[in-house]
Amino acid sequence: MRKTALINLGCAKNLVDSEVMLGYLYKKGYKISTDLDQADIIIINTCGFIKEARKESESAIRKAVKAKLRDKSQKMVIAAGCYVERCRNELKAKFPDVDRWTGVKDFNHIEDIITGRSFPKSDRCYLYDHKSPRYLSTPPSWAYIKISEGCSHKCSFCAIPLIKGDYRSRPIHSIVREASLLADKGINEINIVSQDSTYYGRDLGLKNGLASLLQELIQIKKIKWIRILYAYPEEINDSLLEMISEPNICSYMDCPFQHSNRTILNRMKRGMDGNQALRLMDKMRKKIPDIALRTTVIVGFPGEEKKQFEELKNFIRSAQFDHLGAFAYSREKNTECYGLGDPVDYKTKTNRLREIMDIQSDISSEKNRKYLGRRMEVIVEGRLEEDPSLLVGRTQYQAPEVDGLVYIDLKKDQKEAAKKIQTFKITGCDDYDLYGEQTT
Repeated sequence: MRKTALINLGCAKNLVDSEVMLGYLYKKGYKISTDLDQADIIIINTCGFIKEARKESESAIRKAVKAKLRDKSQKMVIAAGCYVERCRNELKAKFPDVDRWTGVKDFNHIEDIITGRSFPKSDRCYLYDHKSPRYLSTPPSWAYIKISEGCSHKCSFCAIPLIKGDYRSRPIHSIVREASLLADKGINEINIVSQDSTYYGRDLGLKNGLASLLQELIQIKKIKWIRILYAYPEEINDSLLEMISEPNICSYMDCPFQHSNRTILNRMKRGMDGNQALRLMDKMRKKIPDIALRTTVIVGFPGEEKKQFEELKNFIRSAQFDHLGAFAYSREKNTECYGLGDPVDYKTKTNRLREIMDIQSDISSEKNRKYLGRRMEVIVEGRLEEDPSLLVGRTQYQAPEVDGLVYIDLKKDQKEAAKKIQTFKITGCDDYDLYGEQTT
């Protein structure tokens, strides 16, 4: 029973691949560990999306190699994933002590990679199905389901199509079967992830693929919450909004608008400007009054001068997003806009990031105040490690890992909530988190 530790980096889609790799190894009798020093095998599932992610991946590889070199016994280090797929030769030269390298095409052959056995190499990005084993690493109340791989959009700044190829959807029956299996394990919430969830099924000839998938998923009664992540705003239509109105689909939408200025968006090859975005959000809020909206924006894109940045700030103030993430532009080789250079300096990007998040902090704080005094359903993830008297959870308006949390104060005579989704009274809030207590 060889002990295996895995460091996952990047997005939730990467995490699913990591869980599948661990699933294959666990099925073969490997023991899963979280201790690098105790592990016989260390796998790093890298992210190569932007510069900061690549730095983090290199740091993780370096850490794994150090653990290997301090160990007197044999220890194997394997680097896998997006960064390896994109820059394998450069990484090999930089980290000669890494034992095995694999990109994004052969996660299902991870044991063959470890043992050195030959296997039929794939020519496209790996996409798991309901038969693939998974070793879940998320809390016992929720999980991700990846419904596709790759991307067929042509955003000028994005390297994902270069790494993973065109969009490929899983069949509906496979996704529904996986959701049923997760429900049987006690999973109460599934979070749908894809490079673009609203594109789902187009390659299968489906007109409203995501809405059709949701129609099947809501039939699984054990699943209480279904959350959609990564929805391109241009593809949100009436049939999808009708489905989101269903009781067990979270009133939540993650729409990556990226910017609001038309000139910048044209350079990005994105379709919806700030005015169009505001109209779409108004439509969504009228259809689903309690919907929580999340977005991501990029600052420092080539051509973003003070005027364009001020427009972005005004857009964020007008939009009043419940949740927002901001990123500094990363110039990526072989993307269409690489030739535009990187004219906005690092300090300016950093300052703009801070300004955006300061604006959002005030908005989020005000948004959270509306929950004060309300009794709300919270999905319980467990006790806070630093303070076991607190439970940690989320409302349906908070996505895992990217949004705020709910901290529940347990009285001395109260036991931990037996139900994974429990009603609590919200008694406090700050800029991003909520605080509550058990109700009688």
